[in-house]
Amino acid sequence: MGVSNNIVAVVNFIAMLCSIPIIGAGIWLASKQDNACVHLFRWPVIIIGVLLLLVSLFGFVGAVWDRPCLLATHLFCMAALVLLLLTLLVFAFVVTRPDGSYPAPARAYSEYRLEGYSGWLKTYILDHWPQIRACLSANDVCGKLARRDAFFTADQFFRSGDLSPIQSGCCKPPTLCGYNYVNPTLWINPTNPMADPDCYTWNTDQSLLCYGCNSCKAGILGSLRHEWRKANIALIVATVALIWVYIIGCSAFKNAQTEELFRRYKRGWV
Repeated sequence: MGVSNNIVAVVNFIAMLCSIPIIGAGIWLASKQDNACVHLFRWPVIIIGVLLLLVSLFGFVGAVWDRPCLLATHLFCMAALVLLLLTLLVFAFVVTRPDGSYPAPARAYSEYRLEGYSGWLKTYILDHWPQIRACLSANDVCGKLARRDAFFTADQFFRSGDLSPIQSGCCKPPTLCGYNYVNPTLWINPTNPMADPDCYTWNTDQSLLCYGCNSCKAGILGSLRHEWRKANIALIVATVALIWVYIIGCSAFKNAQTEELFRRYKRGWV
């Protein structure tokens, strides 16, 4: 195996390593309990990561066994996958850039407005809301909040800054409604019911709560945005590394082809 093929083998081994954080990001997104009811972008990330792993493995085998056709196919597939990953990254960044969160008055936690998010995400959530709402209720998202031992008084709840977007948007009414706190999922006697349409949508029935509120839909989007912003960091690093690996791989492949032509010419000359 020539020097150039050695380089191709090494860069493909690095590409295999780069596929691991991509697969990991997809698995991490799929494992987040807050987003268990919204299956968006998870499988595409995992599938792209697995395909990159397989394509890099083919390139590694092609370099070790000196199979030019396999290496050329590998480079074509790698270019397509890197382009696909870049497209997914750009799309995810664009649709998650708007932020609908805002600080709740006299509260440590944030609340969420549906109008603050991208039109594409809003359309997706609204189109799938019946299924998402049923999933939220079945997963007892708010029941887990009500069973937390940290909240004995209203002041303790108001000073809590660790409410997830879904808990903030779906498990309690908006602060502007002026509901009186009984426990994290039981609020009564609003003082300003005209402040927001969600004030009338809120229901003390533990199977209903604010699952029909716009704030709940916004909380889902806030959770998606938060998790995707984290996942994008790993995906960006892996994508940049893959682009460099691809450039080096292309250069090494061309050099390997030149070396092979030179060897054939030398054998013909002799």
